[in-house]
Amino acid sequence: MEILNINDNISLYSIPMKKLKTSSLGVYIHRPLCEEEASANAVLPYVMKRGFGLCPNAKAVSDYLENLYGASLGAGVLKRGDDHIIYFSAETISDKYAPQGECLVADTAELMMSLLFEPRAFDEENVEREKKNAVDRITAEINDKRQYAQLRCCEEMCKDESFALSRLGTKDGVDALNAEILKKRYEEIITSSPIYIYVCGDADINAVAQRIRAYASKLTFKPASMPKEKIFERHGDVRRVTENMDVVQGKLCMGFRTGTPSDDGDYIPLTVMNSIFGGGAHSKLFNNVREKLSLCYYASSSIVRSKGLMFVNAGIEFSNFDKAYNEILVQLDAVKNGDISEFEFESSVNALINQLESYNDDQNAMQIFCMGEKISGTNYSIDDMKEMIRRVTIEDVKRAAAKTELDTVYFLAGKEEK
Repeated sequence: MEILNINDNISLYSIPMKKLKTSSLGVYIHRPLCEEEASANAVLPYVMKRGFGLCPNAKAVSDYLENLYGASLGAGVLKRGDDHIIYFSAETISDKYAPQGECLVADTAELMMSLLFEPRAFDEENVEREKKNAVDRITAEINDKRQYAQLRCCEEMCKDESFALSRLGTKDGVDALNAEILKKRYEEIITSSPIYIYVCGDADINAVAQRIRAYASKLTFKPASMPKEKIFERHGDVRRVTENMDVVQGKLCMGFRTGTPSDDGDYIPLTVMNSIFGGGAHSKLFNNVREKLSLCYYASSSIVRSKGLMFVNAGIEFSNFDKAYNEILVQLDAVKNGDISEFEFESSVNALINQLESYNDDQNAMQIFCMGEKISGTNYSIDDMKEMIRRVTIEDVKRAAAKTELDTVYFLAGKEEK
């Protein structure tokens, strides 16, 4: 990977992936996750995408992309720990496959730079339309009850932390926005935020850098730094929250504190531990809680790397709450005690390595991987990660598991359940 510093705030990362015929670009603006900004940040990229210097309206954007042989352009927001990320993504044919030898990747980069630095859509019509879309996205998240259960568990577990906030903001926060507020928010953040640009594929990175510098040189930037990771420990008793809604299947979400930050020597063993515990069809949760005991419709675990958290999600019959809850803890204790079969261990290691290798065929996944390493400050390569995973032992897994403590239990039950 080649890194070019455009200025103190903007860095360009070139990731060669030449076996694919397309190249992708990602622009990531890093902001601290906070209540004051969350809703505006969630609406902002969609408004910016509606019109800008090169393409003042949606039709002009569509025509420009069509002239790039059907290139695509996307926008959205991500949450990585306490980092709220506004992003824009694009994909086009790699230059070597351009029918007339065009510099398609550089032309796509110019489109994205105009979007980034020359937005023109801060009027009430565009803003109101995107406010409605933002509320629809929040509603859709609530309607997905499996996702909603983890969001609510996270809110309760991290109620004193910024991580409790949704990446999409709140309906009230979105309702309070108008064109003037959103334009002011844009002006405040565009020159005072770290901006990382990734180009994956086969591209002339110097030509891309030249286009970026042409736009960035027109502005004066202020010093900016990445939001820092903050790992919290569990304090007090386990929190238990039950919520009743009109659902036919119970949603159990259990939140754990791992006590292991990204740069800790136990982080890689923790990823293996999570894979053994609930990371796939080879895991203890799947094979014991779901298959053998038939206590749930699904059961899995996942790690939030940048916050030192692990969540277990299970869909269950309301009457099976106690049995499923207890058995999940039994399976975690088995991992802590080293009760791990050769099949479970080898399958977990192989699953993690296969996942890493799959990024070589997925440019967007590769961008997210590299950005995650940048956020955590570890800056491991895929080969680094694979080698460290292969060196993990069962004793390492036991040590990582021993630090994992239950913090919060959230249960979404039916209206008639107690």
